[in-house]
Amino acid sequence: MMAYKGSSGKVVRYKLTLATGLLECLCFAGVVFGWASLVFVLKTDGYFGDLCSNATDAGGEFSSDCGLQDEHFSLVFTVASFMNNFLTLPNGFLYDHFGTMATRLLAIFLYTTGTLIVAFSNKALSVLLFPALSFIAVGGILFLMTNMQVGNLFGSHRSTIITVYNGAFDSSSVIFLIIKVLYEKGVSLRSSFLFLSACNLIHLIRTLFLMPKSHIPYPIPQDYQYGISCAKSNSYNVEEYEAKREASSDRSRRAEEELLETDSIKLTDNPEKDSFRSCVLSWFFLWHLVWLSVMQLRHYFFIGTLNPMLNRLANQNPVTVSEYTNAFAFTQFCGVLCAPWNGLLMDRHKRKPLDPDVSEREADLRSSILSLLLTSLQCFLFSICASIPFLPLQYLTFILQVLNRSFLYGGNAAFISIAFPARHFGKLYGLVMSLSAVVSLLQYPCFALNKALGGDPLYVNILLTILTLLAFIHPVYVFLHCRELAKHRENSRTLEASIQETSMY
Repeated sequence: MMAYKGSSGKVVRYKLTLATGLLECLCFAGVVFGWASLVFVLKTDGYFGDLCSNATDAGGEFSSDCGLQDEHFSLVFTVASFMNNFLTLPNGFLYDHFGTMATRLLAIFLYTTGTLIVAFSNKALSVLLFPALSFIAVGGILFLMTNMQVGNLFGSHRSTIITVYNGAFDSSSVIFLIIKVLYEKGVSLRSSFLFLSACNLIHLIRTLFLMPKSHIPYPIPQDYQYGISCAKSNSYNVEEYEAKREASSDRSRRAEEELLETDSIKLTDNPEKDSFRSCVLSWFFLWHLVWLSVMQLRHYFFIGTLNPMLNRLANQNPVTVSEYTNAFAFTQFCGVLCAPWNGLLMDRHKRKPLDPDVSEREADLRSSILSLLLTSLQCFLFSICASIPFLPLQYLTFILQVLNRSFLYGGNAAFISIAFPARHFGKLYGLVMSLSAVVSLLQYPCFALNKALGGDPLYVNILLTILTLLAFIHPVYVFLHCRELAKHRENSRTLEASIQETSMY
């Protein structure tokens, strides 16, 4: 049952918050991942053009060698994608301690600054792309972070909404495709980015009227209100709210605590008691970090090398490269359609009553196993297709990539919200994204190795494909954990029945 019981006005506000948040993530949050489309425009405008040099091939014909230009464009994306994730840690602390409004105001400032820098840059100031894309990336991930709590408003559909928002985040990369198409129709790069900058007024209005000053608690209290238009806006402190309901969440707590006291996970079924340190030192967090990091590295290397890869496979034919770049950007838009499937997988058990003595957290963990496994399998298949140097096959690669990416980031946020306390969500989400960003820096050595091999990414792709196999450890570990809980519960029932039978004599 949804958590928005009450007046029709409250229902309308909840739905409006959901819809506008989806629009915000879909049109602004993850635009930086449409980099392959923007590179086309930037190359045409001559950005880093001074790094191209004329060369003579074996037939005596002049050709242009733009390897250094491609390398700089790849480095811009590497820095932006790193900052996108790494700064999520301090931003997560900011979000947890200062609330939604302060975090979103920072996001608006960064996003506006980034879009204005791009708008007023030119080929002589190509180096400005480094801070500009980083600001846009960090501002975008903050929009996503503050929007994911909207899932708390909709109770049994929480995981679905979190994954939908992450899918919209992925799909927003299509915005750079739209900028590319408009550029080909005569609209300048400056005009497009000035428009994106002006749209920050929408974010400001939404921050003031459709988002809480602090956080949205879970589950939603009966009288919960938010937004400055409310006569009495209750800005709940998540930590205090969870502490108040601690006594009411004791179903099967004792049995699971007994098992987990000897388990290195050291998480109880009463997550309100778990410290941030115990969460970070748990095996859940470690394997989840590995799961996210190896797949994210695979995606970043693919996106960062897409343009030179397509040039190589298309024999430098700009028409063919443009066609495949457009196809890639269009498939990215479909991320918002793929993401709900993952959320429905994780929420599927909520349509049925829980089994006796099974906690809600255990049921959520059990439902997440299939999602984690499918995400790992998708990445493995995507990596195999990306490794095969056959141009028409890249259409399938694009489809698998967007499907896997929508499952990856939606599943990441949903799993953290399931496995760990809500009051630590911002910090844990930020920490896992930051640590995975450090791992993603390996993409630059991969670029260097790719260059040393003459631009042929086959061996690097094979290496990354083998690395993605590490992602399968996470779902296996969660499965074994849930099986141990079930086994321990069964043993407890048997012991209890034996004691009762003995007491009868």
